[in-house]
Amino acid sequence: MQSRFLLALGATAAMLFSAGVGHAQETLVVAGSGGSIEKVLRERVIAPFERAHNVRVVYVAGNSTDTLAKLQAQRGNPEIDVAIIDDGPMMRAVSLGFCAPLEGVDQSRLHDVARLPGGRASGMGLIATGLMYNTRVFRENGWAAPTSWNDLMDPKYRGRVVMPPLNNGYGLLTVVMLARLHGGGESNINPGFDVMRRHVGPNILAYEPSPAKHAELFQTGQAIFGVWGTARVQPLIDAGVPVEFVYPKEGSPVVMMAICPVAKRQIWPKAHAFVQTILSAETQSLLANEAGLAPVNKDATVARPGIMPVGELAARLVAADWTIINPVRDDWNRRWVREIER
Repeated sequence: MQSRFLLALGATAAMLFSAGVGHAQETLVVAGSGGSIEKVLRERVIAPFERAHNVRVVYVAGNSTDTLAKLQAQRGNPEIDVAIIDDGPMMRAVSLGFCAPLEGVDQSRLHDVARLPGGRASGMGLIATGLMYNTRVFRENGWAAPTSWNDLMDPKYRGRVVMPPLNNGYGLLTVVMLARLHGGGESNINPGFDVMRRHVGPNILAYEPSPAKHAELFQTGQAIFGVWGTARVQPLIDAGVPVEFVYPKEGSPVVMMAICPVAKRQIWPKAHAFVQTILSAETQSLLANEAGLAPVNKDATVARPGIMPVGELAARLVAADWTIINPVRDDWNRRWVREIER
């Protein structure tokens, strides 16, 4: 009896050991955003992927800066298999060699703006940067709806404009667009800073980094005009706040979530499979309908597009040149604090 028990115990231990080894080999680590994006991925994408590919997906939620820092810390022996971060940090990750070439992705089905240079990463969700305004206040004053980035300079909005600071993507892209409109651009940001300091600055109520506070300033009527993204403005519209979003005639810079398979000595095919799944029309539709990210896949369907950049609006998005911005972004942030937000 004792010998049979020991044999059974040994067999069980062997099975557990084997399962543990197999489990470790079949774990895919995905580092990405939290919030609604994480919720949709966990509940609607990851579970079916695990069943279809016989793999356990470990999702590590964090902001783009944290994920990029992890890739840098794990250089040479990365634990992360797939990275999901904003387009600016993603281009930094690509330049540092952290991303492997995409495989199995039909980029002809993706919007042009989602095809990141080098073929080592792709946009996975689009947000337009543009202008928002209080429709009630504009109507009461007989003001026409804003149409241009230059409208931020109009003195009638003095002390009533809200926008994020430069260390936020929306704020940075605003300064880039103002620079482009006044003789500069990414390679010469001086005109953007000049316009901000002389003309936009006097109109600013707050350079607000907090989405909750930004929304509150519009809900209370303290702010009547400003800069934000479609994914932030749509919930206010849905909640009945009298605001509207404008795609400026000069173009709306895109803010993208982006995805890449992490470069390793040997790329696991299931990392490529996960990227392919995220960029599929089915997943793109889920992310649009349930997380507010406009699809990069042209074949995706959106139930209620609202102000989301889909169709012709997606085709009109403009992209910043992050290869120029990333090396000087810290310098710009220091200059912003010194010259603008003193």
